[in-house]
Amino acid sequence: MPKTAYVRTKPHLNIGTMGHVDHGKTTLTAAITKVLAERGSGSSTRYVPFDRIDRAPEEAARGITINIAHVE
Repeated sequence: MPKTAYVRTKPHLNIGTMGHVDHGKTTLTAAITKVLAERGSGSSTRYVPFDRIDRAPEEAARGITINIAHVE
């Protein structure tokens, strides 16, 4: 039985942001989500201000930012 090819009907893009401490990674991520939310780029895209991104207990304990979003 031949395999059927997967046809992607909804475009998406995975983005990873890495960089040195205090070089704007969180600010960049907040700016990207703001632009996408204002454009209405996907129902799951919502804007989160940069000062609210680093609020998870694990982030506070480790002093890092962990952020994930799914955009369609």
